[in-house]
Amino acid sequence: MAQQDRAIRTRRLILEAAASVFDEQGYDRATIAEVLERAGMTKGALYFHFASKEQLALAVLEEQVLDIAVEPQKIKLQEFVDSGQVLAFRLRSDPIQRGAARLAVEQGSNHLDRKQSMLSWTRFVVGMLNEARDRGEILDSIVVQESAELFVGAFAGLQMMSQALTNRADLNRRLTIFFQHTLPSIAVPAILARLNLDAERGAQLDAALQGKALANAEADADAGVVAD
Repeated sequence: MAQQDRAIRTRRLILEAAASVFDEQGYDRATIAEVLERAGMTKGALYFHFASKEQLALAVLEEQVLDIAVEPQKIKLQEFVDSGQVLAFRLRSDPIQRGAARLAVEQGSNHLDRKQSMLSWTRFVVGMLNEARDRGEILDSIVVQESAELFVGAFAGLQMMSQALTNRADLNRRLTIFFQHTLPSIAVPAILARLNLDAERGAQLDAALQGKALANAEADADAGVVAD
């Protein structure tokens, strides 16, 4: 088990180092050598997990979606809002989120299939909106796939504009404004009135999630000591 935990930590460390390099250099200019230097890893350690720079970049893009998991809410649309606000907040400093964001929208390179990122985020949103529909939270007239693609595409544009103007410092506020304009077109009025769209919610939720993750890690470590 300890060996498996080390492998998981090593993989994560490599991904974070690679994401930082992709964020700063872009896909084409990034090199495996720079990733190795930043991660403090050997070639063997990296190639054990990733066979190429392309696989490394695709893993960063996949990890971006997996990282966004918020606490369940009575209203599924609140979870949808919360996921967006946590993502917006983490784009300020989280290496995985920042690196994946640049990889997903970077223009000029044909060496990486970026469509998988947009498709993964669209599936993520479709799943949430379908569950919201099952709970009676969104209007019957809404085409879920089209709405999901709108939200994903709009968020990509919002984060690019925010990055250019404020290094994403105002992204949560911009996302709140976007929600205020768009959610009335899909949400049942009684549900809409109960949604919390506060732009500060992203920071608050992220702090709670990080605290929970730390507590779980400490509990797992204590359990390992007892087991040994």
